[in-house]
Amino acid sequence: MSSLAAADADKVFGWVEKATLEPWDVEVKAKLDSGALTSSLDARDIELFAKEGEEWVRFRLKLEDEASGEVFSERLELPLYRDLRVRGAGGRDERPVVLMKVCLGDTVYEEQFSLRDREEMNYPLLLGRRTLGHLGLLNVRETFLTEPDCDEESPVVAHDPNEE
Repeated sequence: MSSLAAADADKVFGWVEKATLEPWDVEVKAKLDSGALTSSLDARDIELFAKEGEEWVRFRLKLEDEASGEVFSERLELPLYRDLRVRGAGGRDERPVVLMKVCLGDTVYEEQFSLRDREEMNYPLLLGRRTLGHLGLLNVRETFLTEPDCDEESPVVAHDPNEE
């Protein structure tokens, strides 16, 4: 099945959208970036550690909630999904990747997120091609075409480890 067939072709997203991180319902601006493969989330104090013989990552989210203007801060511990090696203008970088849920439109998507300090970036959340392939169509000329509107009844698109 092609990515477009897997995505909802009726849904159109702009190159910047509001999304909520679940389960906290924290609204952030997300840049939809077809130039990136893996999505990325602003995280601080990133630390790898062992828990019951498995690799885990501990980190802090510090995000401004776009809906309320309040600062959301939460310490998380999640299993390490994989390591990501990135080459860019700044050289090589290795980042931990975790699975998290994000709401776009009326659907919750469980996706891979590389963790890095994005404080100097305009957008705390970057959605790469792995995520974009689930969404629908991307209109690169528009922004804010959808509002995040998820609740416990919303459909959830689970992460598929075979989509690597």
